[in-house]
Amino acid sequence: MLFNSLSFFIFFPVVTILYFLVAHRYRWFLLLVASCIFYAYFIPAYILILFITIVIDYTAGILIDREQGKKRKLYLVISIIANVGFLAIFKYYNFFIENTNRFFHGMHAGWHDWPYLNLILPIGLSFHTFQSMSYTIEVYRRKQQPEQHFGIYALYVMYYPQLVAGPIERPQNMLHQFREKQSFDYKRVTDGLKIMAWGMFKKVVIADSLAVVVSQFYHAPQNYSSLSAIFAIICFSFQIYCDFSGYSDIAIGSSKVMGIQLMRNFRQPYLSRSFSEFWQRWHISLSSWFRDYVYIPLGGNRKGTFRKYLNIMIVFLLSGLWHGANWTFVVWGGLHGFFLVLSGVSDKKKVTSGKHLLKKVSSLGKIGLIFFFVSIAWIFFRSSSVNQAWHIMGIAGGDGHVASSLKNTLLAYNITPRKMLYLIAVVLLLLGVDLVQEKTDIVQFINSKPLVARWSCYFCIIFITIFFGVWGNQQFIYFQF
Repeated sequence: MLFNSLSFFIFFPVVTILYFLVAHRYRWFLLLVASCIFYAYFIPAYILILFITIVIDYTAGILIDREQGKKRKLYLVISIIANVGFLAIFKYYNFFIENTNRFFHGMHAGWHDWPYLNLILPIGLSFHTFQSMSYTIEVYRRKQQPEQHFGIYALYVMYYPQLVAGPIERPQNMLHQFREKQSFDYKRVTDGLKIMAWGMFKKVVIADSLAVVVSQFYHAPQNYSSLSAIFAIICFSFQIYCDFSGYSDIAIGSSKVMGIQLMRNFRQPYLSRSFSEFWQRWHISLSSWFRDYVYIPLGGNRKGTFRKYLNIMIVFLLSGLWHGANWTFVVWGGLHGFFLVLSGVSDKKKVTSGKHLLKKVSSLGKIGLIFFFVSIAWIFFRSSSVNQAWHIMGIAGGDGHVASSLKNTLLAYNITPRKMLYLIAVVLLLLGVDLVQEKTDIVQFINSKPLVARWSCYFCIIFITIFFGVWGNQQFIYFQF
């Protein structure tokens, strides 16, 4: 079920009202049933995959806690293999087969192609797989007691607000909350609704409006000028931010309404002044997952400079592959790893020589520089192939065959000057809100204003969302991961 669909606008209030009406001891069951309905709305049969992983990890958690020595590690390994196995089959099998066939054909070895599997990737498989793995790893590390209640554990994996696209939660944050009794609290409920409204605004007003431009360009980039290419590249940078952070806001807000707190997943990433800061602000739940379960176990920064940089590259190449079974995602991850290594080398020189590459660059200049390189990396993320990404970079650099002008850009995307100003205005509004949130929570900021100002803000957001939003069940970008 999509957050931006009529079905959800019926589903959410019904489930929430029932949540506060039923006795506390039955709420876990209500949420579990609701989560099953929410997920089954996509492809019902794939609930079976979730059920199998839930049974395996629930059992593994109990056995890991019960056993000692090598058996504990064995059960952890079985759990990880099961989870990664589903990912490998549904997400990476055809990618592996395609590249294997291509390699041996290139070797002229008389190779007979291995068959492909005609499988549809389950929605959000990477997200709930990583959440399941965090549970068994934390039990193995003795930082989390195994959950004895099967229904509560199943809800931890399937909790509908963050089931499909995160945030990727940890058991320490979630499991105890499903047992805590939450009463109806007007302020908490309305604060949650405000977060949801802002998330919906980002999705249907900003992201889906920009998507029209982005989709046209990436469908046939050779037909556009360098200025048109640059415009589309910038549009996608804001599209993916508003699309994904919009989902996270709706998830966090809808959960807050019921009194269950989810972790913050974005913190104004396009105001970052360094690449390391960007990854402390972008998709926080995933970057912290890779830090805790991959980077630190590999040695982190404890085994010398070379190993530190190698570990960074490994983490970001894996992160790229996590996003999708395509070399474009691997290159995207590799670029971010390279950016971090390069900035690390720059910081090292600052310590040894007292100089720094960005020493004389203003804060605004640093923000612009980080946004520039992040946007370049987004080209690979959005492109259908590495070749297309290189071609687009060439067009943006001035190699296109179409004359660059604002008029040609407007004609190319079939948008009026008024529509262009509208797109610029909503992006500036987004940046304005992000600037406010650098100093204070936006909901608390609005709550502190006079009654007329507050309700004028609510009315404007709701009015623009309803009448200027792009409605039509546009899927969230990160659903494909």
